[in-house]
Amino acid sequence: MRASAHPRVPGARPLAEPVRLAALAGILFWISAMAVAAPPDHSLHDAAARGDLLRVEAALAAGAGAGLDGRDAAGRTALLLAVETGHDAVARRLIDAGADINAVAANRDTPWLLAGARGRTAMLERMLETGRVDYGRRNRYGGNALIPACERGHVETVRLLLTRSRIDVDHVNDLGWTALLEAVVLGDGGPRHVEIVRLLLAHGASTAIADRDGVTTLAHARQRRQAEVVPLLEAAGAP
Repeated sequence: MRASAHPRVPGARPLAEPVRLAALAGILFWISAMAVAAPPDHSLHDAAARGDLLRVEAALAAGAGAGLDGRDAAGRTALLLAVETGHDAVARRLIDAGADINAVAANRDTPWLLAGARGRTAMLERMLETGRVDYGRRNRYGGNALIPACERGHVETVRLLLTRSRIDVDHVNDLGWTALLEAVVLGDGGPRHVEIVRLLLAHGASTAIADRDGVTTLAHARQRRQAEVVPLLEAAGAP
C-alpha cells in the first residue's frame, strides 16, 4: 500500500475542528456586540409618558423592558414620567406594581417630590398607602413635597400632606423659606393661598421663622398688601 503524502501527526485535530471553533467564536462575539450596541427598551417609559395604560400593562407583562425602575437619559423612571405628564391611572398602576416612589432623577426630582410640586393629589394618596415615602429626600431647592405645593396654590395637595403624611411643616429649604413663607412670598394672596395659609397655621406652622434677611411672614404679607392673609397671621400671634 502506498504511504500517504500527508501522514497524520499523532494527537492533531482535523482541520475542520479549529475552523468550526473559530466560526463559533465569531458568532458569539457578534451576538455580544449586538447586545452592547442595542439601545435599551424604553417601551414602559414611552407608554407611561403617553398615559397609555394598555401599553403599560403589556410592558409590565413582558418584563417591563428596561425594568420597572429603569432610567432614561435624564435619570427618570416610568413612574416619574407619569407624574410629570399627569396620568393618574398609569401612575397608580406603576405604584401598585412596586415602582420606587423615591427614585431620584438627575435633576433631583422623585415621584413623591414632583407629585407634590405638580399637585398630583391622587398619586400622593396612593404613594402614602404604600408606607414607603422617604421624607428625607429633597428637591433641587432643598425643599420637601409641601413647600412647592404651597407656593403653587395646590390646596387639596397641601390638605392631604398636612392631614395624612408625616411631612415637616416647618422645613426650611435652601432659599431660607418655609412652606408658610413661600405661600406668602411667592403666593398671590388670593383665595387658594389664603386657604393654604389657614391650613398651615391650623397644623402648627411657625410664624416666628423669618427669611434670611430677618423679614417675618407677617411683614412679607403686609408689604404685599395681602389683605386676607395679614389678619390670619395676626390672629396666630405672628411677630
